[in-house]
Amino acid sequence: MTGQPDPVQAARLAKKYGLRRSVEVLAPAGDGEALRAAVFAGANAVYLGLKQFSARRTAGNFDAQQLKEAVAFCHARDVRVHAAVNTTAFSGELGLLAGTIRMAAEAGVDALIVQDLATAALARQMAPGLALHGSTQLTVHTLSGVRQLAEMGFERAILARELSLAEIAAITKESPIEIEVFVHGALCMSVSGQCYMSAFLGGRSGNRGECAGPCRLPFAADGSGAAHLSLKDLCAVGSLPALAEAGVASVKIEGRLRGPEYVAAAVNACRKSLAGEPFDKQQLQDVFSRSGFTNGYIEGKISGAMFGVRPPEDTAASKAAMPAIRELYRREAQRVPVAFTVTVAENGCTLAAADGAGRRAEVALAGAMEPARASQRPAIEKALAKTGGTPFYSESVDFEGEPGYLPASAWNDARRAALEQLLALRSAPKAWNCAPARLPEARRHALGAKQLWARFEGPEQLPAPLPGDLAGIILPLLRWREVPEALRAKTVLEAPRVMFGGMEAAAAKALAEAKEAGFAGVMIHNIGHLPLAKGWKLYGGFGLNVANPLSALCWKDLGLSALTVSPETPFAEMEAIEPGVPTWAIVYGHLPLMITRACPLQNVTDCAHCDKQGLLTDRKRRQFPVRCGGGVRQIYNPVPLYMGDKLKKLPADGALAWFTLETPAEAARVLAALEQGESWPEEFTRGLYFKTPSAPGAGKDETR
Repeated sequence: MTGQPDPVQAARLAKKYGLRRSVEVLAPAGDGEALRAAVFAGANAVYLGLKQFSARRTAGNFDAQQLKEAVAFCHARDVRVHAAVNTTAFSGELGLLAGTIRMAAEAGVDALIVQDLATAALARQMAPGLALHGSTQLTVHTLSGVRQLAEMGFERAILARELSLAEIAAITKESPIEIEVFVHGALCMSVSGQCYMSAFLGGRSGNRGECAGPCRLPFAADGSGAAHLSLKDLCAVGSLPALAEAGVASVKIEGRLRGPEYVAAAVNACRKSLAGEPFDKQQLQDVFSRSGFTNGYIEGKISGAMFGVRPPEDTAASKAAMPAIRELYRREAQRVPVAFTVTVAENGCTLAAADGAGRRAEVALAGAMEPARASQRPAIEKALAKTGGTPFYSESVDFEGEPGYLPASAWNDARRAALEQLLALRSAPKAWNCAPARLPEARRHALGAKQLWARFEGPEQLPAPLPGDLAGIILPLLRWREVPEALRAKTVLEAPRVMFGGMEAAAAKALAEAKEAGFAGVMIHNIGHLPLAKGWKLYGGFGLNVANPLSALCWKDLGLSALTVSPETPFAEMEAIEPGVPTWAIVYGHLPLMITRACPLQNVTDCAHCDKQGLLTDRKRRQFPVRCGGGVRQIYNPVPLYMGDKLKKLPADGALAWFTLETPAEAARVLAALEQGESWPEEFTRGLYFKTPSAPGAGKDETR
């Protein structure tokens, strides 16, 4: 037997850790070969991408026929299939998105992993019974975010990778839905769903599955040549018993761009760890690592030791390790219990094989039985137990009548035939019934006069005097007490984009204290802000990644009175976003390309003596400002976005200047240029506003 049956594993876990349920080992399946390796190695579930709307476009992914075959293969072996439809969609792609959801539902997948609320809305319309899992791209990292997903009908939240074991346990303890966490594989430097580096540096959006991995390229800080944006791969396999004890439902292996050997090795290690057995960490490192592994986030040890690259020695170790690793999935895990029944009648003998779901296959044995001197039951039970090479194991053998003698070959042939029939029955598709998709009416945003809004890092950045024709200003929530009373009526307070550590409690406290202080509202950037800001007038920030009209309508229905369209959205797609509340577009700013919990300067700077700012220099000698605060670090584009001379073409109601690094005098200069519609005399970027979107199934090789 190549794998331990799941019922046995569940019983061992329950006994060792007092669990109410077994923990799902969720494996990546970038293509059919990796899927087969995951299943044969013993994964409880796989997640895979389709040809469109996959956050890993350059994986093999699955077309309609391949998906049906994959689901049938997995379901026959009691393995669940989660389809990742987890990118943002543009306005012109909603019909294709609906078709992709239909394809997944008709194939019978068990769940959809989604980022865009438009995907969730269409899935609810078309296949209401299909489970929704909130992707890590939704930036869910707080209990308030998990509760909001539950309220919206999601069955599982996939938490951000940056959380510690204590933070995960605290969320899981109070969560009304299942919690899934990443435990092995590549770590993005940025919080998932909040990275715009690939989009603004190369025109390839990570939120659209096109990430070119610029963070894996060399960066230097203070003259150092170290790679300060490349984290080692995560390996929290040793923490699986603790995560199981905390109540985590699913432990996820990253790696849809990896081969079958990687998948099998990781699945094998996770299964052993959950069973309380030692696993081969060196084998995991040999198959793929970047100068070793890190478990800094889960252990709460965030330091410069988390950073690493993949040197040639790692590649050589991988090549040497592959032959041994292939043995892990040469034969499949026997995970499905089968009950055999031998029936003896006057006209012959039959063998039936039944699974726990009521499926039953029956075959007649060839040849006539001869009288036997001794009981044939032990020999028959032994023959029926030889289920190697199948997903089945013999759970019981019942006899109806006393069998006579038949050669072992007859029982072997009957066993094979019965199990083949049973496997075919278990492979029958279980499609979800699909209703037609209801797409929003095609409407074009009127190109009229634009209100000008401005967002500032703090009150000290405000120009004096403040331009009188600003429609409103946006200032940090946690600094609300510093906002002059005269400005509060036109000030929207910006909630922290991410809330690690005590930031969720701090934000909730500030919202309660500032409620009656006369502010115009609150800008939210992630789904976890919604429960915290109940009762406030809500404005959506760019962190929501709104890029199509259906997503905008969903956020409107959740209570937003205005929203910022994703800065990755071309004008041609933005024109269709008309949700019935004002939309804003960012028209100026050194935009935050990344928001991180690990500090990219930690290899060269002692945090105790750091002034919370620095510079990273890339291989082209561009310098990226870094600022630290609120438990996170933000890396800014050295070149500002500027659209002041294109405001008449802006398909939004409001123009938003996003100030980050500027002095008050520089902010005043920018606002004047925007008000006058002037060209910008220095280096700037138009971002992706005039880019022609690539097809949602297209992609190029990633540099990482």
